[in-house]
Amino acid sequence: MSLELLPEYIEKVDELIADDLPLNELISKIEYDLLPEHMAILLEAFPLKSRLIIWHQLSNEYQQNIFLEMKNESRQMLLDSMDDESCLPLFDKLDANSLLDLTEHLSDRFIEYAISQMTVKQRSHFKKAQDYSELEVGHWQSFDENKIPEKLKVSAAKKICAKNRAPLSEVIYIIDSESKLLGEIAINRLLTLNDEKLLTDVIYQEVQYLKATKNIEEAADAVILSGKSALPVIDENGCLTGRLDIDSAYQYKEQLKDNQLFQSAGLSDEEDLFASVWLSSKNRAIWLGINLLTAFLASWFIGLFEATLQQVVALAVLMPVVASMGGISGSQTLTLIIRGLALGQITDANRQAIVKKELKVGAINGILWATVIGIITFYWFENPMLSVTICIAILGNILIASLSGVWVPWILNKLNIDPALSGSVILTTVTDIFGFIAFLGCGTLLLL
Repeated sequence: MSLELLPEYIEKVDELIADDLPLNELISKIEYDLLPEHMAILLEAFPLKSRLIIWHQLSNEYQQNIFLEMKNESRQMLLDSMDDESCLPLFDKLDANSLLDLTEHLSDRFIEYAISQMTVKQRSHFKKAQDYSELEVGHWQSFDENKIPEKLKVSAAKKICAKNRAPLSEVIYIIDSESKLLGEIAINRLLTLNDEKLLTDVIYQEVQYLKATKNIEEAADAVILSGKSALPVIDENGCLTGRLDIDSAYQYKEQLKDNQLFQSAGLSDEEDLFASVWLSSKNRAIWLGINLLTAFLASWFIGLFEATLQQVVALAVLMPVVASMGGISGSQTLTLIIRGLALGQITDANRQAIVKKELKVGAINGILWATVIGIITFYWFENPMLSVTICIAILGNILIASLSGVWVPWILNKLNIDPALSGSVILTTVTDIFGFIAFLGCGTLLLL
């Protein structure tokens, strides 16, 4: 339910900030209504200046919960904008799993501080997880206390379960004196057993488990297909080290799916909606460069028909380059905007700011790649006016693609048409038509 409130709250917060009115009353209500993961989405819907105004209105405990839910790039933007003294409370009393989620993109000074604030047990768990690579389930296992020594009676096991039952627990794991996994008991069965029975007499020994070195993707599939809420994780000696629960497995699969979606468009799934123009440009420039190679390959094949095309051969050979560069640039913006619409981050209040940001990104990449393509064209055809023609067309097409990437999914969403299904088709049509008109029109004026 709280996710449905996002667009409304984004509008209200934006109005108060624009009018320079106090936010404390509205922020208190938002804290009460929104889960931390939804508040993280709300923050990411604002440019950094407004985001910081909202951030400083939040309570310290809520700030830490939101920080853990943010994308890596959004976290880094926040850390870069504050001094260390303001940042350090965000790393107080983290557990091992929370810190592991942060370490890849976190500076050493923050990691060291977070470790120093951990309990001895959590430091031990963190060190154990660091023994495994990020591709192994041992790195991502949870360290919930869900194990009981074999020598105990059922009565003692019931008391332990009542005090330390971890989330998503349907069984308890029985271990020996060396922490080796012996078996498991369903908790609902445990509650029906005679208190005087020994655990060794009632455990189920055929346990499905995961080795800590198992690939995390395969482990996630195993948990999902097991029909259980979690599977135990054991090391090379058969000792129980933790478990992978169904929630973590599905989160990993969803993250993998998002990665694949964004990588297909040359983006990072961690890109913030209001990331810096330079960072966004850098993230997208690499993919544009790769796409450029395939576009010139297509142009080379068209060039095989040079004799047939005669006077317009150069224009015909380079037409796919113009169309392709506009198409891939537009698809990058389109993917980012579709995600923002799906999460409720984009509203009438911030749409213009997003358009301005995307135009700046388009201008930077347009100038960069128009220059590269112009130089290649000059050396290929030895015609300076042809180089000028394609530079103008590339820059114009990438700018139009940036605008279309925002407006096409926005209009489709307003018309209740799924932009994820039809946006790319319309976007490609727009960029192709504009690219060809711009290129051939400039060619007619400058070359003939």
